Amino acid sequence: MGEILVPAGAAIIGLLGVVFLIVGILRANPGNEKMRELSRTIQEGAKTFLYREYRTVAILVTVVAIFLCLGPLLGRNVQVNWQTAIAFVIGVLCSALAGWIGMSIATRSNARTTQAATRGLRPALDISFSAGAVTGLSVVCVAFLGLVVVYLVSRVINPVIVEGRIMGNPLMVNGYAMGASLMALFARAGGGIYTKGADMGADLAGKVEAGIPEDDPRNAAVIADNVGDNVGDVAGLGADLLESYV
Repeated sequence: MGEILVPAGAAIIGLLGVVFLIVGILRANPGNEKMRELSRTIQEGAKTFLYREYRTVAILVTVVAIFLCLGPLLGRNVQVNWQTAIAFVIGVLCSALAGWIGMSIATRSNARTTQAATRGLRPALDISFSAGAVTGLSVVCVAFLGLVVVYLVSRVINPVIVEGRIMGNPLMVNGYAMGASLMALFARAGGGIYTKGADMGADLAGKVEAGIPEDDPRNAAVIADNVGDNVGDVAGLGADLLESYV
């Protein structure tokens, strides 16, 4: 079990570090009422987008998992089965979780970073750097824990005997990687398309039509632009990094 305890312990310690960073960020001053209102609006927009995206992905994941379960019908040499489907679903969940954690803390740290900047460059850098560290650590730790879970599940349902030792079946990791890749594709591509669409819409409505500066708060499309930055460049990036890491 040593091969499991080390990565599992490292992942748990890393997640404790993530919790410590999140608590420190949330304790910071969120700014005045206007800043809090804008931050809440961006939070709600990003959350709504991810809810809708994850519901769409859930439909496709269900269909793919069913086809994976039917793999043995294609022939004896096909090593895709219901066990691969389990690992596939775990990969999707881990990738989605990594993106969700990053997006949640990013939308809560923006106003706090702005407020901290009124006290100097270093306080603002501390909050923004901590928010980025949350995403980075979450990606690695969630990926580790997902691999540990897949390995433990494979030891129970499909063990491999190597020199008298019960080992997990490494073939199940293929399903885990495929699930992480599918979620990363939707998060990165879907979020990226929304981001660019909102960015172009805000520029056309603001600079071209109304003649106001870019990112001017009088332009309502700026909120959609900021939502796109979070769902594409934070949530999408988190899922993409986890897929690459796995």
